[in-house]
Amino acid sequence: MRTRHWAAVLAALPVSISAALAQDASALRASGLAAICAQCHGTNGRTQGDTVPGLAGRNREQIASLLREFREGKRPATVMHQISKGLTDQQVDTLAAYFAAVKN
Repeated sequence: MRTRHWAAVLAALPVSISAALAQDASALRASGLAAICAQCHGTNGRTQGDTVPGLAGRNREQIASLLREFREGKRPATVMHQISKGLTDQQVDTLAAYFAAVKN
């Protein structure tokens, strides 16, 4: 019985490792994308001052929704329309997850 238990654990291990690596890769991709945001929103979304809103630690769904609204021209902006137009849905979701995970 114990042998079966360990066999199941070992069989699931590659899946767990793959999922963890995929999350790390996603975070790395997001941090690369996040460089686009750094000029206005600060490094890792930590804005200095209160002219531009910070992104670090904000709600993931809120960030994604705002980016999509900018991209579609549904939300007033100065430069966000142009910046967000170059983002795919996957990139929007990756950025939103990245900034939501950054400690404020």
